[in-house]
Amino acid sequence: MSDAWETISYLILGLLQGLTEFLPVSSSGHLALGTSMLQLPEEDLTFAVLVHGATALSTIVVFRADITRLFLNFFKKEGEGLKARKYVGLIVLSAIPAAAIGLSMKDAIENIASTQFVGAMLLITAVILAVSQKVKAAFEKPLTSGNVILIGVAQAMAILPGISRSGSTIGAALLLGISRAEAAKFSFLMALPPIIGANLLEIKDLTEASEPFVNNSHIPFFGYTVGVVAAFLAGIAACKWMVALVKGANLMWFAVYCLIVGMFALFL
Repeated sequence: MSDAWETISYLILGLLQGLTEFLPVSSSGHLALGTSMLQLPEEDLTFAVLVHGATALSTIVVFRADITRLFLNFFKKEGEGLKARKYVGLIVLSAIPAAAIGLSMKDAIENIASTQFVGAMLLITAVILAVSQKVKAAFEKPLTSGNVILIGVAQAMAILPGISRSGSTIGAALLLGISRAEAAKFSFLMALPPIIGANLLEIKDLTEASEPFVNNSHIPFFGYTVGVVAAFLAGIAACKWMVALVKGANLMWFAVYCLIVGMFALFL
């Protein structure tokens, strides 16, 4: 593989990671398909660590005002302090199902993640998006421990490549009667613990790997840099776009997209 094509490949994968991490089309599914179609090594742990870190940073940048407010209010005694601690507690609670399933089934899931499997899961994502598009709650419900656990289970299902994390969590929140604005915000904030946790596990795997780079004689620093910057900038754009789309109930085109890509992957 030439250096130019290698850099372009990392650019494409970085854009895929940044866009699909936040848009409801499954980042893991698209990365698996992209890696296969670009004929890149399947296990590039270094690049995986870098781009996942970039998308986590994208979330922090987009929701920096909310995160800063939660942090500052967290240490207050009453009023806003109680609200902030409750909200942070709900975010932590929502991460438990993903942590439990991810730690116990990580290796098994990696072994079944074929192109056809990704295609089948993308079809399920298409159904989730189509159903959530039609949801119109009679009245808006607040976030509670009970519905946050259910949203967390939906997030845990996104460990399967092809199931969209944002699509499943926002869809679950809407079905539970959460407002569209709150569903979008909570979906992205609750993603931070799993994304950071998964990144820490990847760093652990990286430190234990005998050959952490694709090829120890050729470390593609420039390709990595291009891919990481692309993932970060695309992540910011996609995150802002997704929030606006959810508020406007404009998810049906993503359902159609997942249907088409899923069918394509099934016969790839």
